[in-house]
Amino acid sequence: MELTARQKTILVTVIEEYIESAEPVGSKLVLEKSGLRCSSATVRSELVELERLGYLAQPHTSAGRVPTSLGYRKYVNELMEAKSLSSDEVAISSDLTPENAGKIAAELTHLPAVSFTGAREVTAKRFDLIYLDQSSFIIVILLSDNTVKNKLIKLPFSFDESLIKRLGAVFNASFTGVAESAITPLLIESTERGTGDTLGLTSVIAGFLAETLRGANVSQGVVSGGESLLKIPEFQDSDKAHRVMSYLSGDGVNMLGSIDNASDVRVVIGAENAAEELKDTSVILASYDAGDGMRGVIGVVGPTRMDYSLVAAKLRFIADGLSKVLSGGSLPPSGFGKLMLREGDKDVKG
Repeated sequence: MELTARQKTILVTVIEEYIESAEPVGSKLVLEKSGLRCSSATVRSELVELERLGYLAQPHTSAGRVPTSLGYRKYVNELMEAKSLSSDEVAISSDLTPENAGKIAAELTHLPAVSFTGAREVTAKRFDLIYLDQSSFIIVILLSDNTVKNKLIKLPFSFDESLIKRLGAVFNASFTGVAESAITPLLIESTERGTGDTLGLTSVIAGFLAETLRGANVSQGVVSGGESLLKIPEFQDSDKAHRVMSYLSGDGVNMLGSIDNASDVRVVIGAENAAEELKDTSVILASYDAGDGMRGVIGVVGPTRMDYSLVAAKLRFIADGLSKVLSGGSLPPSGFGKLMLREGDKDVKG
């Protein structure tokens, strides 16, 4: 259902006032801040409807409203206005390097920042399939970074050594230099037809290859400004803050680097996060060109109640600056145009 202009104005007002105050927003404040020319009763009625639609929630019967994850998503995708950095914030970024980008992002946003250095995409360089007996073989993969991965495969059925040799030849011809995203069902099916594989060995080998490439291409993340989480009202509960920071200080931070970030800025809100530890947070990531075919990522983790437009503007500025620095150019100007934000596989304007 498409919201009316008045409902959109009320939703924006509730979200922006809640971002500012961290307190539920009532109809009186909405009427005062929104500039709407209608009665309080009308605003209350619209708040009830926005709650029914799932964009707002009421913590207590007598309280005002707060945004839900769905409300924030509507705001990020369609309603928020782009923002730019102040001259002081631009000055903070004047000495930007890949090494201090996380620290600068944390300082500009007052949120824990994560940074991932660019990594050249790893692919398979050579395959060796070693036949052991009629039900087992070893997969050996030499990767483009010269590391070697192997796996013993034992199956509950028998196969000929000739099939393993055919598969080895085809994998060396068709799967070397191939990105993980290109290992598609179509490629697997064509390999099965070409080798006469009716037993599914192609899928076993391709599955191990995809798993290997996925692990090899995860960037190593660095967290900066983690202590700032404790200053945010939502994380005054030390246990809640500890869960998030424990996740970021462990392998969880590297999982953030693997989030699909094909667009300039990616926003992941609340329950959209795959990790249970991040269900009460939002993650904003901006990618940059690290040169020589490499990509880097800079981002922050914070409460769902964050100034998405301003935080995204700051991260995009840093990412653009890193792209410029690493290509031998200069930092971008302070002005910030329209954002391109990514929700799943859909590009949307903020």
